[in-house]
Amino acid sequence: QVQLVESGGGSVQPGGSLRLSCAASGFSFSRYAMRWYRQAPGKATEWVARVDGGGDATSYAPSVKGRFTISRDNAKDTLYLQMNNLKLEDTAVYYCNVYTSRDFYGQGTQVTVSS
Repeated sequence: QVQLVESGGGSVQPGGSLRLSCAASGFSFSRYAMRWYRQAPGKATEWVARVDGGGDATSYAPSVKGRFTISRDNAKDTLYLQMNNLKLEDTAVYYCNVYTSRDFYGQGTQVTVSS
């Protein structure tokens, strides 16, 4: 079955960087677009970024464009999110997502940006 396991979250100061990873299994990873979402306390889930199966086409939410980079390593079945110049408003639980027969999400990883 589809499994997605996020890691790499933590606490950083504004302006800092983190790199999230999502280890995928149970499906043909390179065939599917992958996405990152996030949910801040008391707020709706927000789409963050998307990458196509080959890793060539990416798209970003306006709030993170220019600061975050989504990528993937299809040899390792792993998705990444490089987050630079983090802001207080980036504090959230980050989830990776794939839609195969339905939407699948991992358990999430907490990112806290505070001074």
